[in-house]
Amino acid sequence: MSALPFDQRDGYIWLDGEMVEWKSAHIHVLSHGLHYGGSVFEGVRAYSGNIFKLEEHTTRFFRSAKLIDMEITDYSADEINQACKDVLSKNNISDGYLRPVAWRGPEEMGIGSKNCKTHVAIAAWEWPSYFPPEVLEKGISLKTATWRRPSGETMPVESKAGCLYAIGTMAKHEASKAGFTDALMLDYRGYVAEATGANIFVIKNGKIATPIPDASLNGITRQTVMQLAKDHGYEMIERVIMPEELADADEIFLTGTAAEITAVGQIDGNTYKVGDVTRTLRSAYEKLVGKA
Repeated sequence: MSALPFDQRDGYIWLDGEMVEWKSAHIHVLSHGLHYGGSVFEGVRAYSGNIFKLEEHTTRFFRSAKLIDMEITDYSADEINQACKDVLSKNNISDGYLRPVAWRGPEEMGIGSKNCKTHVAIAAWEWPSYFPPEVLEKGISLKTATWRRPSGETMPVESKAGCLYAIGTMAKHEASKAGFTDALMLDYRGYVAEATGANIFVIKNGKIATPIPDASLNGITRQTVMQLAKDHGYEMIERVIMPEELADADEIFLTGTAAEITAVGQIDGNTYKVGDVTRTLRSAYEKLVGKA
C-alpha cells in the first residue's frame, strides 16, 4: 500500500462532515489554500485502536487555524475528535496515522480571503515508520540545511501551517540529494532549531537539552518526551543550542508524532551512537503509547 500514490488508495475520508470514498475526496483547483498556503494540519497516531493525545492535537488544530486568521466554525473540537475516531473505524485501522487538514476554499481568489469557507478533511492510513526501518537502529543521518527557520515575527511558528513546511521540503530535498536521510534546520539566528518535521534532543554527560521552541513548533511528542525524561530522573534543559556543540554530543535523537523517537547517527561529518538514554526513552515512549 505504501507504494500507491495517495490519490489512488482505497478507503474513506471524512470531508466537510461526510464520509466519502477515498478516490472521490476532491477539492477545486482554485482553492485559496492551494494558491496562498492557507492551510493547517495535524499528524496523529493510533496504537491498537487508541488515538494518542487526540484532544491535544485537536486543540492545536484549532489554534493553528486561528493563528493564520482562519476560523474553523462549522465543527466543534468534539466533532473533530469523533470524526477522527470514525475515520479510523471506517477504514478498519488499528495502528495508523491520521491527517486532519483545514484549508481556505475556492469562494474567493486573491490575497484576501474573508469570503472563503474553511473546509476540513480527515484521512487515516497505515504508516509504521516515518524513516526507513533499516536505518533506525544505527540512527538516521542529517545534513545542515542551507534554509533556515524564520523568526516568529516573520511567520506564525506556533502554527502547524502548511506554508511553513515549504522550507522543510526544500531542506529535505537538499539533504536527500547529498545522500542524507533528513536535514538539520538552524533558525534565523544560527541556533539549532529542529529537523524538517521533528524536534531535536541533544545528550551530553547524561544531561538532555532541547532548543527553546521560539522558531520551531513546540511538538506534542516533544512535550511528552520531556516529561518522560524528567520522570526517569534525567536533567532536562530547554536552552539555546549552537551548531558547534553537536560535535561533542554523546547521543542525539528526534521526536515527532510520525518520527516517534528516532536516533540520529550522523550530522554532517559527526557520528553518534544509539546510546542508553535514547533507548531508555524510546522504550518508555513505546510503553506509554501502547506500542511495546
